[in-house]
Amino acid sequence: MTQSPQNVETTASLLELTRHGDMAARDRLAQRYLPILTRWARGRLPVWARDLGDTDDVVQVTLMKALDKVSGFEPRREGAFLAYLRMILKNQIRDHIRRVRRKPVMDELDETVADDEPSPLEETIGREVLDRYEAALAQLPERHREAVVLRIELGFTYQQIADAVGCPSESAARMMVTRALAQLAEKMDEQ
Repeated sequence: MTQSPQNVETTASLLELTRHGDMAARDRLAQRYLPILTRWARGRLPVWARDLGDTDDVVQVTLMKALDKVSGFEPRREGAFLAYLRMILKNQIRDHIRRVRRKPVMDELDETVADDEPSPLEETIGREVLDRYEAALAQLPERHREAVVLRIELGFTYQQIADAVGCPSESAARMMVTRALAQLAEKMDEQ
């Protein structure tokens, strides 16, 4: 069943309701962004840094932190909240990796038990390329960065990207993504 345009809630409207204490709106925001953040986070946490607090936990902490501070967030456009969530998620992943590095090794594991396999994302593009990608992505203008992440990492359609970043049409979003990917490739080659 598809929703009519009147029934579709924007992120901005859900944020406003959440600011006024509407817990149902808060839940709808979480439901909207949990799968998106989970897809983005997959493969970002190195295998050696995974423990009981794995990727799903990092994603949930990200959502809780963002929703707890929603009163101070002012959306400039529909995709701004996703960019905010992505920034928090990146910081949560970095914090988790730092904690794991500081944690003393309690017991040596048998080599046959350890999982030395790279994450799915690392398998696909390799750790070095992933690092170059992240560094180059950070150099793009914010809207271009958002468009690339939405298309490449999250699989959004061009129409969804247009809605999220404020492009006037699907074609404009396609052109923005194409140009942003060209800039990204140039910046990765420079590294």
